[in-house]
Amino acid sequence: MSDLTPHSASLGADIRALRKSRGLTLADLAETLGRSVGWISQVERDLSAPSITDLRQIAAALDVPVSILFGRAAAPVEEAGHVVRRTARRPIGSNAAGLVEELLSPDLTDDFEMVHSTFAPHSRIGEMVTRATQEVGYIVSGRLDLVIGENRFSLAAGDSFRIRGEPFEWINPYDEPAVAIWVIAPPVY
Repeated sequence: MSDLTPHSASLGADIRALRKSRGLTLADLAETLGRSVGWISQVERDLSAPSITDLRQIAAALDVPVSILFGRAAAPVEEAGHVVRRTARRPIGSNAAGLVEELLSPDLTDDFEMVHSTFAPHSRIGEMVTRATQEVGYIVSGRLDLVIGENRFSLAAGDSFRIRGEPFEWINPYDEPAVAIWVIAPPVY
């Protein structure tokens, strides 16, 4: 399997997990896509391989970047579903505003996802974001400012934080990149 193979053993499970985390039924997603419930069910059970166009439409309906639906580098059978090697992380997010995100979790089938985030120097999301999630993060290196609700926090390596469905914004006004590990429940990517 190549790095960009759009179908993997967990593609259907990832689509199912994303659909459920958004409170959508099979019928809801089928209606949005103009497809049958049976087709969606087959995709979720890995019995039907969606085309690239299908994947784009599914990603749009689930409000995720299409890259999250692409497979990861091949892993030895004994590691699949358990270990994610540094070279096999799936890129997620839009890479907008100077943020590069990679999925550390093997897939999206858990009640949470773990994300490696790198914030470029002098970058900013530029708007408050509110998600129906609980998020905990740990600053691995660098410094990062977070606005959570009405409060602004300056965080450094070793600091951690929690966001519970509150509006937040990240800002890296510093000269070095900041690296953080985020745990997000339920998965949003």
